[in-house]
Amino acid sequence: MSELPQLGKATPEFFDEVIFPNLGASDDAVLVGPMHGIDFGAVRLGDQVIVFSSDPFYIAPSLGWERAAWFALHILASDVAVSGIPPRFLTVDLNLPPEMDEETLATVWRTVHDESRNLGIAIVGGHTGRYAGCNYPMVGGATVFGVGPMRDLVDPRKARPGDVIVITKGPAIETTGLMSVQFPEFVIERWGEDVAKEARDVFYQMSVVRDAALCARNGGVTAMHDATECGIWGALFEMARASGAGLVVDKRRIVTQDVVLKTCEVFDIDPYVAISEGTLVAAMRPDCADSAISALGDHGIPASVVGELVPKERGVRVLDEKGERPLAHPRTDPFWIRFEEYLKRQEARRHGAR
Repeated sequence: MSELPQLGKATPEFFDEVIFPNLGASDDAVLVGPMHGIDFGAVRLGDQVIVFSSDPFYIAPSLGWERAAWFALHILASDVAVSGIPPRFLTVDLNLPPEMDEETLATVWRTVHDESRNLGIAIVGGHTGRYAGCNYPMVGGATVFGVGPMRDLVDPRKARPGDVIVITKGPAIETTGLMSVQFPEFVIERWGEDVAKEARDVFYQMSVVRDAALCARNGGVTAMHDATECGIWGALFEMARASGAGLVVDKRRIVTQDVVLKTCEVFDIDPYVAISEGTLVAAMRPDCADSAISALGDHGIPASVVGELVPKERGVRVLDEKGERPLAHPRTDPFWIRFEEYLKRQEARRHGAR
Protein backbone atom coordinates (compact mmCIF):
# COMPACT_ATOMS: atom_id res chain seq x y z
CA MET A 1 0.00 0.00 0.00
CA SER A 2 1.21 3.52 -0.77
CA GLU A 3 2.33 5.54 2.23
CA LEU A 4 0.85 8.69 3.66
CA PRO A 5 3.21 11.65 4.08
CA GLN A 6 4.41 12.33 7.60
CA LEU A 7 2.44 15.61 7.58
CA GLY A 8 -0.01 17.19 5.15
CA LYS A 9 -2.46 15.90 2.58
CA ALA A 10 -2.53 12.36 1.23
CA THR A 11 -0.37 11.73 -1.82
CA PRO A 12 -2.03 11.18 -5.23
CA GLU A 13 -0.86 7.55 -5.09
CA PHE A 14 -2.53 6.87 -1.73
CA PHE A 15 -5.67 8.69 -2.85
CA ASP A 16 -5.90 6.64 -6.05
CA GLU A 17 -5.25 3.37 -4.23
CA VAL A 18 -7.36 3.75 -1.09
CA ILE A 19 -9.82 6.67 -1.30
CA PHE A 20 -10.95 6.91 -4.91
CA PRO A 21 -12.05 3.27 -5.38
CA ASN A 22 -14.26 3.41 -2.28
CA LEU A 23 -16.84 6.17 -2.62
CA GLY A 24 -20.06 4.57 -1.46
CA ALA A 25 -23.15 4.39 -3.66
CA SER A 26 -23.02 5.63 -7.24
CA ASP A 27 -25.41 8.43 -8.19
CA ASP A 28 -25.93 10.04 -11.58
CA ALA A 29 -26.50 13.42 -9.91
CA VAL A 30 -22.81 13.64 -8.97
CA LEU A 31 -21.07 15.97 -11.41
CA VAL A 32 -17.74 16.36 -9.61
CA GLY A 33 -16.80 13.73 -7.05
CA PRO A 34 -13.72 13.34 -4.86
CA MET A 35 -10.58 13.88 -6.91
CA HIS A 36 -7.02 14.70 -5.96
CA GLY A 37 -6.34 18.26 -7.09
CA ILE A 38 -9.96 19.44 -7.28
CA ASP A 39 -11.11 21.68 -4.47
CA PHE A 40 -14.85 20.96 -4.47
CA GLY A 41 -17.60 18.47 -5.19
CA ALA A 42 -20.75 19.21 -7.18
CA VAL A 43 -24.16 17.61 -7.69
CA ARG A 44 -26.93 18.47 -10.14
CA LEU A 45 -30.46 19.25 -8.96
CA GLY A 46 -32.54 20.02 -12.06
CA ASP A 47 -30.94 22.96 -13.83
CA GLN A 48 -29.16 24.02 -10.63
CA VAL A 49 -25.90 22.80 -9.16
CA ILE A 50 -24.89 22.51 -5.50
CA VAL A 51 -21.16 22.90 -4.88
CA PHE A 52 -19.58 22.03 -1.56
CA SER A 53 -16.24 21.65 0.15
CA SER A 54 -15.25 20.33 3.59
CA ASP A 55 -12.11 21.06 5.55
CA PRO A 56 -10.87 21.13 9.12
CA PHE A 57 -12.00 24.12 11.12
CA TYR A 58 -8.51 25.50 11.69
CA ILE A 59 -8.03 27.78 14.69
CA ALA A 60 -4.39 28.55 15.54
CA PRO A 61 -4.21 30.50 18.84
CA SER A 62 -0.85 32.06 17.95
CA LEU A 63 -2.52 34.02 15.13
CA GLY A 64 -4.84 35.83 17.54
CA TRP A 65 -8.47 34.76 17.78
CA GLU A 66 -9.97 37.18 15.25
CA ARG A 67 -7.27 36.54 12.68
CA ALA A 68 -7.49 32.78 13.20
CA ALA A 69 -11.25 32.77 12.71
CA TRP A 70 -11.00 34.93 9.57
CA PHE A 71 -8.52 32.46 8.11
CA ALA A 72 -10.61 29.42 9.05
CA LEU A 73 -13.62 30.76 7.17
CA HIS A 74 -11.72 31.89 4.07
CA ILE A 75 -9.99 28.51 3.69
CA LEU A 76 -13.43 26.95 3.40
CA ALA A 77 -15.05 29.63 1.25
CA SER A 78 -12.14 29.72 -1.21
CA ASP A 79 -12.56 26.07 -2.16
CA VAL A 80 -16.15 26.68 -3.23
CA ALA A 81 -15.40 30.01 -4.91
CA VAL A 82 -13.06 28.34 -7.43
CA SER A 83 -16.09 26.47 -8.82
CA GLY A 84 -17.43 29.76 -10.18
CA ILE A 85 -20.43 29.43 -7.84
CA PRO A 86 -20.37 31.90 -4.91
CA PRO A 87 -20.29 30.38 -1.41
CA ARG A 88 -23.70 30.72 0.22
CA PHE A 89 -24.24 28.35 3.18
CA LEU A 90 -22.03 27.09 6.02
CA THR A 91 -22.28 24.24 8.53
CA VAL A 92 -19.71 23.98 11.33
CA ASP A 93 -18.86 21.11 13.69
CA LEU A 94 -16.90 22.56 16.62
CA ASN A 95 -15.08 19.87 18.61
CA LEU A 96 -13.36 22.20 21.03
CA PRO A 97 -10.36 21.64 23.30
CA PRO A 98 -11.33 21.59 26.99
CA GLU A 99 -9.15 24.67 27.63
CA MET A 100 -11.10 26.86 25.20
CA ASP A 101 -13.16 29.17 27.39
CA GLU A 102 -16.44 30.90 26.70
CA GLU A 103 -14.93 34.30 26.00
CA THR A 104 -12.55 32.88 23.42
CA LEU A 105 -15.31 30.96 21.66
CA ALA A 106 -17.48 34.09 21.62
CA THR A 107 -14.67 36.06 19.98
CA VAL A 108 -14.08 33.37 17.37
CA TRP A 109 -17.76 32.98 16.61
CA ARG A 110 -18.45 36.70 16.29
CA THR A 111 -15.62 36.89 13.75
CA VAL A 112 -17.03 33.95 11.80
CA HIS A 113 -20.44 35.64 11.84
CA ASP A 114 -19.12 39.03 10.73
CA GLU A 115 -16.99 37.63 7.91
CA SER A 116 -19.73 35.24 6.77
CA ARG A 117 -22.07 38.21 6.52
CA ASN A 118 -19.44 40.10 4.50
CA LEU A 119 -19.19 37.17 2.06
CA GLY A 120 -22.94 36.60 1.83
CA ILE A 121 -22.78 33.24 3.62
CA ALA A 122 -25.62 32.05 5.89
CA ILE A 123 -24.74 29.65 8.73
CA VAL A 124 -27.36 26.90 8.63
CA GLY A 125 -26.28 24.16 11.02
CA GLY A 126 -23.58 22.43 13.01
CA HIS A 127 -22.56 21.19 16.43
CA THR A 128 -20.67 22.72 19.35
CA GLY A 129 -19.02 20.99 22.30
CA ARG A 130 -15.80 20.58 24.31
CA TYR A 131 -14.19 17.15 24.30
CA ALA A 132 -11.11 15.46 25.73
CA GLY A 133 -8.54 14.63 23.06
CA CYS A 134 -9.39 17.64 20.88
CA ASN A 135 -6.55 20.07 20.32
CA TYR A 136 -5.67 23.26 18.46
CA PRO A 137 -5.53 24.04 15.60
CA MET A 138 -7.92 21.36 14.24
CA VAL A 139 -11.00 22.09 16.37
CA GLY A 140 -13.60 20.38 14.21
CA GLY A 141 -14.70 20.56 10.61
CA ALA A 142 -16.97 22.59 8.38
CA THR A 143 -18.65 22.52 4.99
CA VAL A 144 -19.41 25.46 2.73
CA PHE A 145 -22.10 25.17 0.03
CA GLY A 146 -22.78 27.20 -3.07
CA VAL A 147 -25.91 27.05 -5.21
CA GLY A 148 -26.18 28.34 -8.76
CA PRO A 149 -27.12 27.62 -12.36
CA MET A 150 -25.34 24.80 -14.16
CA ARG A 151 -23.99 27.21 -16.77
CA ASP A 152 -21.88 28.99 -14.12
CA LEU A 153 -20.05 25.88 -12.91
CA VAL A 154 -16.33 25.95 -13.70
CA ASP A 155 -15.39 22.27 -13.99
CA PRO A 156 -11.56 22.04 -13.97
CA ARG A 157 -11.70 18.84 -16.02
CA LYS A 158 -12.85 20.90 -19.01
CA ALA A 159 -9.68 22.97 -19.37
CA ARG A 160 -8.04 22.19 -22.71
CA PRO A 161 -4.77 22.76 -24.61
CA GLY A 162 -4.68 26.33 -25.87
CA ASP A 163 -6.13 27.78 -22.67
CA VAL A 164 -3.77 30.24 -20.99
CA ILE A 165 -2.79 30.13 -17.33
CA VAL A 166 -3.25 33.18 -15.11
CA ILE A 167 -1.77 33.37 -11.61
CA THR A 168 -2.74 35.96 -8.99
CA LYS A 169 -0.64 37.45 -6.16
CA GLY A 170 2.37 35.19 -6.71
CA PRO A 171 3.91 32.40 -4.63
CA ALA A 172 4.02 31.61 -0.91
CA ILE A 173 1.20 33.91 0.24
CA GLU A 174 0.09 31.64 3.07
CA THR A 175 3.66 30.76 3.97
CA THR A 176 4.48 34.46 4.35
CA GLY A 177 1.30 35.32 6.23
CA LEU A 178 1.63 32.49 8.75
CA MET A 179 5.40 32.48 9.28
CA SER A 180 5.59 36.26 9.76
CA VAL A 181 2.74 36.27 12.27
CA GLN A 182 4.03 33.25 14.20
CA PHE A 183 7.74 34.12 14.11
CA PRO A 184 8.02 37.91 13.64
CA GLU A 185 11.29 38.16 15.58
CA PHE A 186 13.18 36.22 12.90
CA VAL A 187 11.93 38.52 10.13
CA ILE A 188 12.74 41.60 12.19
CA GLU A 189 16.30 40.40 12.81
CA ARG A 190 16.92 39.94 9.09
CA TRP A 191 14.98 42.80 7.52
CA GLY A 192 13.72 45.13 10.24
CA GLU A 193 10.31 46.02 11.65
CA ASP A 194 8.92 47.67 8.48
CA VAL A 195 9.39 44.53 6.39
CA ALA A 196 8.06 42.36 9.22
CA LYS A 197 4.88 44.46 9.39
CA GLU A 198 4.46 44.31 5.61
CA ALA A 199 4.88 40.53 5.77
CA ARG A 200 2.23 40.26 8.50
CA ASP A 201 -0.16 42.27 6.34
CA VAL A 202 0.10 39.56 3.66
CA PHE A 203 -2.02 37.44 6.03
CA TYR A 204 -5.21 39.04 4.71
CA GLN A 205 -4.35 38.09 1.15
CA MET A 206 -4.93 34.43 2.09
CA SER A 207 -8.25 34.07 0.26
CA VAL A 208 -9.20 33.56 -3.37
CA VAL A 209 -12.90 34.31 -2.89
CA ARG A 210 -12.59 37.71 -4.55
CA ASP A 211 -10.04 36.54 -7.15
CA ALA A 212 -12.30 33.68 -8.26
CA ALA A 213 -15.46 35.82 -8.32
CA LEU A 214 -13.78 38.42 -10.55
CA CYS A 215 -12.48 35.78 -12.97
CA ALA A 216 -15.83 34.00 -13.11
CA ARG A 217 -17.66 37.28 -13.70
CA ASN A 218 -15.23 38.13 -16.51
CA GLY A 219 -16.07 34.89 -18.34
CA GLY A 220 -14.01 32.44 -20.34
CA VAL A 221 -12.64 30.60 -17.29
CA THR A 222 -12.21 26.85 -17.75
CA ALA A 223 -10.51 25.91 -14.46
CA MET A 224 -9.60 27.54 -11.15
CA HIS A 225 -7.49 26.17 -8.32
CA ASP A 226 -6.22 27.55 -5.02
CA ALA A 227 -2.47 27.00 -4.68
CA THR A 228 -2.46 25.40 -1.25
CA GLU A 229 -0.28 22.35 -0.48
CA CYS A 230 3.07 22.48 -2.35
CA GLY A 231 2.28 25.97 -3.62
CA ILE A 232 2.22 27.09 -7.24
CA TRP A 233 4.17 24.12 -8.58
CA GLY A 234 1.85 21.71 -6.78
CA ALA A 235 -1.22 23.56 -8.11
CA LEU A 236 0.07 23.33 -11.68
CA PHE A 237 0.47 19.56 -11.40
CA GLU A 238 -3.02 19.28 -9.94
CA MET A 239 -4.46 21.38 -12.76
CA ALA A 240 -2.70 19.22 -15.34
CA ARG A 241 -3.97 16.09 -13.63
CA ALA A 242 -7.58 17.32 -13.46
CA SER A 243 -7.68 18.54 -17.06
CA GLY A 244 -5.77 15.62 -18.58
CA ALA A 245 -3.47 18.09 -20.31
CA GLY A 246 0.15 19.20 -20.03
CA LEU A 247 1.27 22.74 -19.44
CA VAL A 248 4.19 25.07 -19.93
CA VAL A 249 4.80 27.99 -17.55
CA ASP A 250 7.35 30.78 -17.74
CA LYS A 251 8.55 31.28 -14.17
CA ARG A 252 9.84 34.76 -15.03
CA ARG A 253 6.29 35.95 -15.79
CA ILE A 254 4.81 34.93 -12.43
CA VAL A 255 4.09 38.01 -10.33
CA THR A 256 6.10 38.08 -7.10
CA GLN A 257 5.93 40.24 -4.02
CA ASP A 258 9.26 41.40 -2.66
CA VAL A 259 8.16 40.93 0.93
CA VAL A 260 7.24 37.32 0.18
CA LEU A 261 10.65 36.56 -1.29
CA LYS A 262 12.34 38.22 1.69
CA THR A 263 10.27 36.21 4.17
CA CYS A 264 10.99 32.94 2.40
CA GLU A 265 14.69 33.81 2.46
CA VAL A 266 14.56 34.22 6.24
CA PHE A 267 13.15 30.72 6.70
CA ASP A 268 15.06 29.06 3.84
CA ILE A 269 11.88 28.13 1.94
CA ASP A 270 11.51 27.73 -1.82
CA PRO A 271 8.47 29.99 -2.43
CA TYR A 272 7.25 28.07 -5.47
CA VAL A 273 6.68 24.81 -3.61
CA ALA A 274 5.41 26.36 -0.34
CA ILE A 275 1.77 26.48 0.70
CA SER A 276 0.05 29.51 -0.81
CA GLU A 277 -3.60 29.80 0.13
CA GLY A 278 -4.69 33.03 -1.56
CA THR A 279 -2.89 32.41 -4.87
CA LEU A 280 -5.37 31.61 -7.65
CA VAL A 281 -4.22 29.52 -10.59
CA ALA A 282 -6.77 29.85 -13.40
CA ALA A 283 -7.05 28.50 -16.93
CA MET A 284 -9.05 30.59 -19.38
CA ARG A 285 -9.59 31.23 -23.05
CA PRO A 286 -6.83 33.45 -24.46
CA ASP A 287 -9.22 36.16 -25.60
CA CYS A 288 -10.50 36.62 -22.02
CA ALA A 289 -7.19 36.87 -20.18
CA ASP A 290 -6.43 40.57 -20.62
CA SER A 291 -9.84 41.68 -19.36
CA ALA A 292 -9.57 39.32 -16.37
CA ILE A 293 -6.16 40.71 -15.43
CA SER A 294 -7.50 44.25 -15.79
CA ALA A 295 -10.49 43.47 -13.55
CA LEU A 296 -8.24 41.90 -10.94
CA GLY A 297 -5.90 44.88 -11.07
CA ASP A 298 -8.80 47.28 -10.56
CA HIS A 299 -9.37 45.52 -7.22
CA GLY A 300 -5.72 45.61 -6.17
CA ILE A 301 -4.97 41.99 -7.09
CA PRO A 302 -1.79 41.58 -9.16
CA ALA A 303 -1.97 38.88 -11.83
CA SER A 304 -0.30 37.82 -15.06
CA VAL A 305 -0.52 35.32 -17.90
CA VAL A 306 2.29 32.86 -17.21
CA GLY A 307 1.82 30.04 -19.72
CA GLU A 308 -0.65 27.74 -21.39
CA LEU A 309 -2.09 24.27 -21.38
CA VAL A 310 -0.54 21.97 -23.99
CA PRO A 311 -1.11 18.37 -25.13
CA LYS A 312 -0.63 15.85 -22.33
CA GLU A 313 2.39 14.21 -23.90
CA ARG A 314 4.42 17.40 -23.36
CA GLY A 315 4.02 16.98 -19.61
CA VAL A 316 4.48 19.80 -17.09
CA ARG A 317 7.35 22.09 -18.03
CA VAL A 318 8.79 25.35 -16.77
CA LEU A 319 10.74 28.08 -18.54
CA ASP A 320 13.30 30.16 -16.68
CA GLU A 321 16.63 31.87 -17.35
CA LYS A 322 18.19 28.44 -17.95
CA GLY A 323 15.70 27.48 -20.66
CA GLU A 324 12.83 24.97 -20.75
CA ARG A 325 12.90 21.88 -18.55
CA PRO A 326 10.52 19.34 -16.99
CA LEU A 327 9.08 20.57 -13.70
CA ALA A 328 9.79 18.23 -10.79
CA HIS A 329 6.63 17.15 -8.98
CA PRO A 330 6.88 18.49 -5.41
CA ARG A 331 6.26 15.72 -2.89
CA THR A 332 6.79 17.62 0.35
CA ASP A 333 5.76 21.14 1.28
CA PRO A 334 8.68 22.80 3.10
CA PHE A 335 6.31 25.01 5.09
CA TRP A 336 5.37 22.26 7.55
CA ILE A 337 8.98 21.29 8.21
CA ARG A 338 10.14 24.87 8.70
CA PHE A 339 7.14 25.72 10.87
CA GLU A 340 7.94 22.89 13.29
CA GLU A 341 11.63 23.79 13.21
CA TYR A 342 11.02 27.44 14.08
CA LEU A 343 8.53 26.57 16.80
CA LYS A 344 11.38 24.72 18.51
CA ARG A 345 13.77 27.62 17.91
CA GLN A 346 11.25 30.08 19.28
CA GLU A 347 10.64 27.97 22.36
CA ALA A 348 14.38 27.52 22.93
CA ARG A 349 14.86 31.29 22.83
CA ARG A 350 12.10 31.85 25.33
CA HIS A 351 13.56 29.31 27.73
CA GLY A 352 17.02 30.84 27.22
CA ALA A 353 15.68 34.28 28.13
CA ARG A 354 14.38 33.10 31.48
